[in-house]
Amino acid sequence: MNSARTLATTARVLRQLRHDPRSIALMLLVPCLMLLLLRYVFDGSPRTFDTIGASLLGIFPLITMFLVTSIATLRERTSGTLERLLALPLAKGDLIAGYALAFGLLAIVQSALATGLALWLLGLDVVGSPWLLLLVALLDALLGTALGLFVSAFAASEFQAVQFMPAVIFPQLLLCGLFIARDQMHPVLEAISDALPMSYAVDGMNEVLRHTDITADFIRDALVVAGCALLVLALGAATLRRRTA
Repeated sequence: MNSARTLATTARVLRQLRHDPRSIALMLLVPCLMLLLLRYVFDGSPRTFDTIGASLLGIFPLITMFLVTSIATLRERTSGTLERLLALPLAKGDLIAGYALAFGLLAIVQSALATGLALWLLGLDVVGSPWLLLLVALLDALLGTALGLFVSAFAASEFQAVQFMPAVIFPQLLLCGLFIARDQMHPVLEAISDALPMSYAVDGMNEVLRHTDITADFIRDALVVAGCALLVLALGAATLRRRTA
């Protein structure tokens, strides 16, 4: 990998996104709108919002970054841009890292907006530090970016990229502990949930929700989410193809 080529790829992706306001709105505004909607759905029960709001603060960015990243990367492939780039002295790692860095910068803005909205405008009651909440939200958004880059290698069209969402995101959403504690699930499902990164994203948010200090469980959860993001990025670089079959 070459840092100059990685940064050049990052700058190119950011220039392209600047001319795509719909994608920027999807990444930055949709998580905030979903949190706003959720707050007033539970307007008569603010404690319910406090209970699940922190978890969804991590889940919404993950989902939106997954969708936008998978579609944007696939568009590069189907338009022939990817093939032209890989014909240059540009390693696959440079390309994946450049995309990850570009979308990661947007993920920072997205996470800051969603966290600020939840804490200071919607009144989310969190015992721990807001900075820890922001950290987990950012790691979740980066995980969504990594998953989007990875699955784009297996889709032949934007429609197929969207179809990966039920296969990749929905099972994690059902098993992450949002709807019921994971230790109350069937043992088989609990074992599966222990292997899914979204479970640790939700657990990390709940640790911030309940504890004033950084706990060992929080450190474990954050490291698992970050490690999964790095692993999926490495897999994305390994499976990157020049042509769409």
